[in-house]
Amino acid sequence: MSWSVPDVRGRNIRARGKTGGSVTTSTNPPRRFHRNPLVILTVVASVGFVTALDNTVVAVIAPSVGEDFAMDLGTLQWVSIAYMLPYAGLVLVAGAVLDRLGDRALLAGLVLFCAGAVLCGLSWNAVPLLLGRVLQGVAAAVIVPGTLGLLRTELPGGWRATAAATWTAALAAALASGPWLGGLVARHAHWSWIFHGNVLFVAPAVALFLTRGVPDRGGGRRDPVRLSAALAVTTGLTLLLTALVTSAEGELGVRSAVLLGGAGGAVLCGFVLAERRSSAPLVPARLVTGRVFLGANSLLVLWGLGISGVVFFTPLLHQRYLGLAPDSAGLPLVLVAVGVVLATPFVPRATRAFGVAAVVACGLATVSVGLFLLAGVNHLPQLLPRFPALLVIGLGSALTAPLTSHALEASGESEAGGASGVLTASREVSSAFGVALIGAVVSVVLARGLASGLDRPEALASGYTHGLVVAAVLQGIAALAALPLLRPEDPERGGGSGETDPAPEVSAAREGGV
Repeated sequence: MSWSVPDVRGRNIRARGKTGGSVTTSTNPPRRFHRNPLVILTVVASVGFVTALDNTVVAVIAPSVGEDFAMDLGTLQWVSIAYMLPYAGLVLVAGAVLDRLGDRALLAGLVLFCAGAVLCGLSWNAVPLLLGRVLQGVAAAVIVPGTLGLLRTELPGGWRATAAATWTAALAAALASGPWLGGLVARHAHWSWIFHGNVLFVAPAVALFLTRGVPDRGGGRRDPVRLSAALAVTTGLTLLLTALVTSAEGELGVRSAVLLGGAGGAVLCGFVLAERRSSAPLVPARLVTGRVFLGANSLLVLWGLGISGVVFFTPLLHQRYLGLAPDSAGLPLVLVAVGVVLATPFVPRATRAFGVAAVVACGLATVSVGLFLLAGVNHLPQLLPRFPALLVIGLGSALTAPLTSHALEASGESEAGGASGVLTASREVSSAFGVALIGAVVSVVLARGLASGLDRPEALASGYTHGLVVAAVLQGIAALAALPLLRPEDPERGGGSGETDPAPEVSAAREGGV
């Protein structure tokens, strides 16, 4: 059998089949990309920023929301949970839908996100607010993997590393600025403007599709989505995330969390078994068996476990221990974004020079060093000594950007939606577990500190220090694992090349040798 495919630069490749037949020349036309790469980068940055912002900003504006709607603390938590649960639970299903409907599903998700944001901003009580948050979470599950999929389907190979770095920079900017922005709006305006502002970030993506048309592109998959699998994975993740939320509600909450977590784990185990036996799995089989793709996702999970909890608890520490106002407490996290922005332009060049594995390992190790530095100065009740450590964390985080493009390159174009869904699910689930893990460390050390006679601010600072150390260790483990996990696979064995911009022969072997 002979085959020939265009590589990522649009050149036709000639190859010899395994039977030893003569070389044939492809008549396939070069791949043509109809959209301006700069427009795609704008969409990627906007969607990445606003969806990540909705994960960080609500914690800061929650007191104002609760005062307006007379909501107690238990109800207030659901303002955040109502977004996270459908986001994390539906993202794999959304990836499968994107592989079949492509841009049409992405456009519908963008419109739904805007509708949810408007409903939140116009809410007159808790019911429409929570409904709007659910709509935003459902939409985010579609638009995040759909936007990541554009990196694989709408950009030439040379632009993909830059786009992935842009995506990471947008996420970091949202994580860093979310607490400060939320506090600023809640203090000087009204919290509803946070949600109305969401529309401004999603509008460029909607305009792109409305002005340039929505192509009939579904990624090539025509098999039906298995609704039973979709229900299983959504139910399982929902139960696990609910268990995390209830685990902090005293002894009864712990018992409930054990039951919910056990049920969620059982459902997910059943989902995995059903996937292995299915002829049309929700997650493409080649993604599950690919070492590079699984390795990149594992590293994303370790990164999220360490960083998410630290970002979540830093504004709280700054308020309770350093005595900063709500809008000032999150401001130092901007230094993390500054570090990302400073390092991002050098990431594609470093990746070409040293390879993805080395750059990602260096980035994770740098993040670990930054967290240890922050733990070392946390006993000082001052803000300035923390600045260098926060900057180092941002510099290291930028170097982890190739993980996204690397994982996407390990998947085929017809699997771009599913691959993006798995990547997004890994990040969201690890974020939830990261907050719970660091929160558990902080809570245990805080209780011990209070029992030993420390006042609450000092006990909280001690708990935060221990949380930083745990996060730093996780990043160190990830750095050590990066080199073997991200080592390029042998294309003759059917794996991905592991390169961001593969050579023509490797690209042809990966795409045509299936």
